[in-house]
Order: sequence, then C-alpha cells, then structure tokens
Amino acid sequence: RNHKKSAEKKTPLIEVVDLFCGIGGLSYGLKSQGLKIKAGYDLDYTCEYAYHHNNDAEFRSEDIRKVTAEEINNTYSKGAIRVLAGCAPCQPFSSYAFKNKNKDPNKYSLLDEFGRLVEEVQPDIVTMENVPQILKFKLEHVFQRFVETLERNEYNVSYKVVFCPDYGIPQTRKRLVLLASKKGKIELIPPTHTAEDYVTVKDVIGGLPALEAGERDPNDALHKARALTPLNLQRIKATPANGSWTDWPKELQLKCHKRKSGKTFGSVYGRMDWNKPAPTMTTQCTGLGNGRFGHPEQNRAISLREAALIQTFPRNYRFFIDEKSVSTTLASRYIGNAVPPKLGEIIGKSIKQHLKQCEEHDGKL
Repeated sequence: RNHKKSAEKKTPLIEVVDLFCGIGGLSYGLKSQGLKIKAGYDLDYTCEYAYHHNNDAEFRSEDIRKVTAEEINNTYSKGAIRVLAGCAPCQPFSSYAFKNKNKDPNKYSLLDEFGRLVEEVQPDIVTMENVPQILKFKLEHVFQRFVETLERNEYNVSYKVVFCPDYGIPQTRKRLVLLASKKGKIELIPPTHTAEDYVTVKDVIGGLPALEAGERDPNDALHKARALTPLNLQRIKATPANGSWTDWPKELQLKCHKRKSGKTFGSVYGRMDWNKPAPTMTTQCTGLGNGRFGHPEQNRAISLREAALIQTFPRNYRFFIDEKSVSTTLASRYIGNAVPPKLGEIIGKSIKQHLKQCEEHDGKL
C-alpha cells in the first residue's frame, strides 16, 4: 500500500479545461490517454448531454468573453498539471469564409479571448487546434497574436499542420495543432501511419448494414441516410465507383456544372473511395450534393453513423439522451464541428511524452 502511495505521488494528475468544447471530441481523446477532464465550456447548450455523458465532466454553457481566470483556476485541483485546451470556432478562418464578404468580426476575437485566459490563468500546458487557413489570415494577424501572447508569457511553442491520415484518422482533413508548455520543449509525436497503411473508408464503415436512401437501421438510430429526390436518386445511380457528376449523362447534370466554373467542383455528388481515407467531414456531410459524400457502393449519401465513425467517434459515444429521436441537422453539426477524438488522443500522448521527458530531465516534475 505504501509503495502504491509513493507511485501516485510521482505522477501528478494532468487536468484539462476545454474551451469551445462542443460535444467533446477533443476531451474524449485526451481522456482516453488518462488525462482528467474537469470542465468544458461552449455557448451551444444543446451539447451538454453528449459532453457530460461521454467525458464525465462538467459542461458550462457560458460566453467565453465572460469567463474569468478565477473560475478556471478554481476548477483545477491543487498540485495538478493544468492543461488549457480548445478549438476556437474555425468557420471564420475556413476556406468558405474567405469567399464570404460579410464576416462576423466578433468571431475572430474568440482566439484573443483564449489568449487572454492563457495570460490570466497561466496553465502549465496549452493546446489549440484549428483550420490551417488561420496561418494565412491577415485580420490583425490573429494567430500571430496568439503565439506572441504565449511567448511573452514564457511558453515554449510549437505548431504544425497535421494531415489526419498520418495519425490513423480516416479522412483527408488538415488541421493546425499548437502545443505550448512552461516546462520545456513540447511537440506533437511523429506520425503513426504512412500512405501504405492509411485507415480507409472500408476499414471503418465497410461492415455496416446496407441502407437505402431515406432508410434507418432499426438497431442503430444514427445509421440513417437522408432521403433523395427521384432526380438525385437517378444521379447517384449514374455515379460509378469513385466517380462524380462528371460521369453523368448530360440530362442529369446541373446548369452550374455545364459552365466553366463548374469544373472546379469536380467531387460534388461524388462517391467515396473504399480504399482511401474519406474527404473531410463537414456539418453538411450527410447531404449528397455537398461534397464527395456518396457511399462507395450504395445509392445514398453517408449516414450519421458513418460520418461519426469517419470522425473516429466510437460506437458507444452517445450524442442524444433519447437515441430514438435523433435530429439529423443537430447530429450533422455536432459531428462535423468536432475535433476527431483520435486527434485528441494524439495530443494527449504528446503531452504525456513531453511530461515524461521533463521528468527525466529534471529527475522530478
């Protein structure tokens, strides 16, 4: 018993507060690595059930601008290694937003609020995840400001654009991952996969029961596919394996496809490839016309369950209290906006490896 006590003393608890937590993809991944999730903050109160149920942590529906350092500091236990994590909503920085002239300036300040809380809370470790476009974003250099805030507060900072298949995530999503620590140099662990062994669409959804468009699996409320209009049903039937609208006969093509500019949307209405990672899951990923979201063989768009598995949510992740009345719109938003839990797991491993190196270097933490 005494021996156990001394072992516990050696490894202090790593505790996490997750800002902009959504339904908890990042928290869940960190938790899988033994980090203790203390609380998640998000303005979307509908995320509470999924966040709390799957992460066994308090959900706080508060505006980040009103959150105080005192509130966050009181959440951590005495003596714990304090991690402040978050993914400031990325819509303002996404490719789509670059084309949208009516930008909401308030959303850009969310990363500044994250910076303010880092400065006031002074956590041991910070991790931030976002879209790579944030690196190019010139609006008062929001990302550079965040990095400067960290450096001014004596954090070692590293960041890189991650190609998700390199870490066993079955979709071609690219994410910017930043890690910062007061304790020494910290960086993401090296890739775990190469192009030879990427996890494919078939690996994750190949074994699910077949569905027709508009059908739902009686044994799994999330395995349901949106209904298609007769015209869209003809279109998916005319789409061969790995194909898209470019394979359709002229009469099925949309007007916009026939214009020159239509050529830039080559993957719209496309089928996924069984033997490759899926495209990036978005909040629109269960709609056929929103990208390459057609099932590789069946005549429909992917189901909510398929989207969740491609995002690396485990089968037992609960999204709603009553799984029988699943809102497709809400579930698509939850899944598309989430940090893939597998990426959270990689970040958790990186934090643990960093702390172990610090411990070896200092002989103590």
